[in-house]
Amino acid sequence: MPEGDTVFFAANRLRLALAGKTLVRSDFRVPRYATLDLSGERVDEVVSYGKHLFVRVGGLSIHTHLKMEGVWRTYCVGERWTRPRVQARLVLTTDDTEAVGFSLGAVDVVRREHEDTIIGHLGPDLLGPDWDPEEARRRLAADPGRAVGLALLDQRNLAGIGNKYRSEICFLRRVHPATPVADVPDLAALVNESHRVLHAAAHRPPWRELVYGRARMPCKRCGAGIRVRALGESVPMSDRFIQRERGIYFCPRCQPAPE
Repeated sequence: MPEGDTVFFAANRLRLALAGKTLVRSDFRVPRYATLDLSGERVDEVVSYGKHLFVRVGGLSIHTHLKMEGVWRTYCVGERWTRPRVQARLVLTTDDTEAVGFSLGAVDVVRREHEDTIIGHLGPDLLGPDWDPEEARRRLAADPGRAVGLALLDQRNLAGIGNKYRSEICFLRRVHPATPVADVPDLAALVNESHRVLHAAAHRPPWRELVYGRARMPCKRCGAGIRVRALGESVPMSDRFIQRERGIYFCPRCQPAPE
């Protein structure tokens, strides 16, 4: 799933292409908004929050989430799209630009003042102007028995970390991902590392992976073979629980398993 830096890049690209321009056409290819027409409205700004992206048009805010396969692309009007047209879920067109959201995981339109109904439950945005490390630390510490590798992935604690960066952050702090939050030696330092990593990925790309995707390859710090293991938890779904697991990468020598 695309992480905070990817959405941050997408927002920057859309901002350059659309902000300050008037839409001549909008095409919502989702049933709920199929009749919504924003032509004649001005795009005021494009912003990201964690993994969420908002295009603010007039009094409305178009919210999108990439989920697993979504991507935003911009084209000159008349230019051939580089993805199949059937994958387009949203098209915003100005006099000279087409912004196309392909395979978007979510598309919503709300009043600007109601954006909190979508992101109000999230933790501080690691790439936002109002980043609050103490609030992020407090939210992580509120569930001391939870594995830190799971807590970092929970967007209600910090917004923007996905599977790749949680592996990288734990490695940099020499913390095994299964370590309970309460046993992390310096939780504030972990929070600061999270901010540093996401900020570096967003502002000084490309990020060169230290452990993620390097199973069985030598650790860049000690030479031991990198391992990947499933780390999951039970998630409530209506009247039952399902087990959700994702692979997380670590060095068994630099990040010894908890007792």
